[in-house]
Amino acid sequence: MSITTDQLRARGAGSFWLRLAAVALPLLMIAPAFWNGYPLLQWDTGGYLARWYEGYLVPSRSTVFGLYLHYGESYGFWINLAIQSLATLWLLQLTLRVLGLMQTFRFVAISLLLILSTALPWLASMLLTDIFAGLSVLSLFLLVVGGSRISAIEKVALFVFTAFAAATHSATLGVLLGLCAVGWMMRPFLRTRLPLAGLTQASLTIVVGGLMLVSANHALSGKWAWTPGGYGVAFGRMMQDGIVARYLGDHCPSENFKLCPYRNQLPATADEFLWGTSMFNTLGRFEGMNDEMSYIVVHSLADYPAWQAGAALRAMGQQLLHVATGEGTSGWIPHTYGIIEQYIPEQVAPMRAARQQQWGVDFEYVNLLHVPVALVSMLALVALLAHSLANRRLDDLTLLAATVTLALLGNAFICAVISGPHDRYGARMVWVATFVVLMALVRAFGDDGSKAR
Repeated sequence: MSITTDQLRARGAGSFWLRLAAVALPLLMIAPAFWNGYPLLQWDTGGYLARWYEGYLVPSRSTVFGLYLHYGESYGFWINLAIQSLATLWLLQLTLRVLGLMQTFRFVAISLLLILSTALPWLASMLLTDIFAGLSVLSLFLLVVGGSRISAIEKVALFVFTAFAAATHSATLGVLLGLCAVGWMMRPFLRTRLPLAGLTQASLTIVVGGLMLVSANHALSGKWAWTPGGYGVAFGRMMQDGIVARYLGDHCPSENFKLCPYRNQLPATADEFLWGTSMFNTLGRFEGMNDEMSYIVVHSLADYPAWQAGAALRAMGQQLLHVATGEGTSGWIPHTYGIIEQYIPEQVAPMRAARQQQWGVDFEYVNLLHVPVALVSMLALVALLAHSLANRRLDDLTLLAATVTLALLGNAFICAVISGPHDRYGARMVWVATFVVLMALVRAFGDDGSKAR
């Protein structure tokens, strides 16, 4: 068959747009950082940065992610943002390819819609673990169902990425562990859809991620230990729900807790107690209070099981609705500024010149779009899953929809029950629902009649 001039021109034009997208999309994915003039910082960023320099473990601050940030310091952390941008686009296109929906125009269109309407570019532009939460759900799914549709090199890359993501935050590891557990429970009913090799590889990423975290903790602190802080954060949530005050009221006459003299002065919120100027500081913070907090957490679960269950379900429901972009990313993050000034002084000038440090970052208008898109995406995801199951359609897109639904529920449960509802926890995961809904629309209204596998 001869190739006409028009066909050659069309191929040339397609190649041009592909090259343009390859250059433009990675830059657009971190456009908020370029607009800001510096990578976006968050209240927790400083705690991760300090791990390399301080050499000891602190609650909820992964040493693995701290090392990842440390190796980007010499480049103003832009190399970290480049990794986050490229990893995001790689996983988006790989998911489309595995599901049989990959075309250049579709990939570009879906990427641009996600950039414009979700928290994704803000997450990719930020020095925080949150970008890896949603991406790890995609990478875990691809490891399970990819099979012969992905190369050996891609499987290795997915394995390493998923293990690293699991090591960056305990909540992310918990969500991935829960997904693997559900996968093993469902495998007797979905044998061909959930290959044994894929489930095994996915499960091993959790093990490797845990080993990665413990090894990094030992390398930096000399201790073979898990990252501390779980009981303390859970204690803050229970205090916010009134459970701690009730427990102290019931037990202080007979037990000598450090908090007994303060039982009528407890702050209204967990954030105020743990991170504000409360009696928590007076009593020695985590080092001085960890044993007492863990004791109260465990025993209050036994004393008030119905109250605990009701509080957990309410918090989970609230967390599903907390999806606004930008929580904790403001001009008031003194701890992070202090860490950079103390340990990375060469970064002070560009950091101080950024819009964020001039109070020029405001998410009010951004969330006028992001919040409704997020909420509608979750509803559409549930409707998509229900429609597919009602019609007995169990293809890979349905499995992905089920995976993301479970991830959203698991993330809401873990984060809300342990830390209490926060917009940050919802925003870091909900964009994946938007991605799945966009893929479903592509399949339903695609111009070439292609269908997901």
